[in-house]
Amino acid sequence: MVNKYFGVILFVLLCSCGAEESQSSTTYLGGEIVNPTSEQVVLFKGEIPIDSALLDADNRFEIRLDSLDNGLYHFFHKPEMQYVYLERGDSLQLRLNTVAFDESLVFSGSGEVINNFQLEVFLDAEKEEQLIREDFIHLEPDAFSNKIDSLSERKLAQLNELRSEEGFSEDAYHMARASIVYKNWFYKESYPFWHRRATDDKTLHNLPEDFYAYRNEVSYSDPRLTYLKPYYDFMKFHIGNLAYMGCKKACEVDEGTGKLTGKLHFNRHQLELIDSLVHQETLRDNLFRGVAIEYLLKHDTEENFQAFLEEFHKRSGNNRHLDEINRLSEGIHNLRPNHPLPRLQVLGADGEKYWLRDIPAAGQQTVFYFWSGPEQRHLRNISRRVRQLEEHHPDYRFVGICMQTEEAQWKNLVATYSLTPEDQFLADNFKEFAHTLVVFNPYKSVIAKDGLIVDGFANLNTSFRTQSNPE
Repeated sequence: MVNKYFGVILFVLLCSCGAEESQSSTTYLGGEIVNPTSEQVVLFKGEIPIDSALLDADNRFEIRLDSLDNGLYHFFHKPEMQYVYLERGDSLQLRLNTVAFDESLVFSGSGEVINNFQLEVFLDAEKEEQLIREDFIHLEPDAFSNKIDSLSERKLAQLNELRSEEGFSEDAYHMARASIVYKNWFYKESYPFWHRRATDDKTLHNLPEDFYAYRNEVSYSDPRLTYLKPYYDFMKFHIGNLAYMGCKKACEVDEGTGKLTGKLHFNRHQLELIDSLVHQETLRDNLFRGVAIEYLLKHDTEENFQAFLEEFHKRSGNNRHLDEINRLSEGIHNLRPNHPLPRLQVLGADGEKYWLRDIPAAGQQTVFYFWSGPEQRHLRNISRRVRQLEEHHPDYRFVGICMQTEEAQWKNLVATYSLTPEDQFLADNFKEFAHTLVVFNPYKSVIAKDGLIVDGFANLNTSFRTQSNPE
């Protein structure tokens, strides 16, 4: 990561001591975006936009903050985001190419060491998880734990060496260490379930008594880590693991797979655990939201659906995500069979705007599927799948809805992937489409006929029978 630094000379301070003290409280974040996909960069603290800056003619930007709380932020260049750790007085530059957003990102200036290290940990995680899922997961518990510990110990040693050389703050060290430690613990929480799947066992592997010893060190209410992905991912899996272990005797279990079938009981238990363990308000709200969305998307019975919502409102009635959850609940109801397609507008390849419900031809079943420009691996897979389905189901029309993509890039991708222009449309409001059509699964599709919904929760990989699927 150190070799990725690029040279940029920043803000030479040649002022009096009083001026230096004044300047040191001002924080700068700037840099260059190669091949920009938006006109601006927005800086967020959690879910709150702090400031923004437009790109200039050279695709450069600068954000100046006269007051700032030290901690973890993220910058957003539509449709991508990445973490940045900022402290008061930092002058931090970044450079990236949107063609490979994360892989090309480098930081320079004050704060570069901790940010480049954090980025390296982030980039390593994908390769690391593949190794764990394909190799380590077949090991016995103690051997697995030793392998995982060796990975994190190597990173912690590197972090400690950087700390002694660079002397960065306690908060910066705490954040970077948590990224490593909670990722390690996430893998250990995942082990019994991933191992069962990898070995086709019907039951979970027996674990040594000290396998979960690290749980004594878990902090359920650390505001500095609330939006740190490894921490949040761990919390979600940890709560789910505790709920499973605690209620598997009371829930129904599928004898063939060993998995719980009592969705309502299990998710009520998750709500109870969050309520009792997590006291930091933002983390509570986010975890409650995660459980609610995952449950609502499982399409339980109407009776259970309402029972869950009552339990959710009882435990988290003032949740900051309540509007989103209510919209999701409403969206699920509105996607029931024989309901009209929602009143949503899209842009056609001919430059004209169309209402979604007017796209299906009379008497023809139409399958709407969804893709986005930044996810080109998914675009390749879903395009291949659609061509396969078109061959086996010529009586269906398959219509792609592109989201989170600028118009010029959308048109270029339609041509690049040889998609039929008449069957491709662009949505200009991602959030509206995602919430209204409940687009949470990459292969989610909506089947409609004569403007009415046939199946609002179809899936390109499972709702149609063909000889093979791409993934």
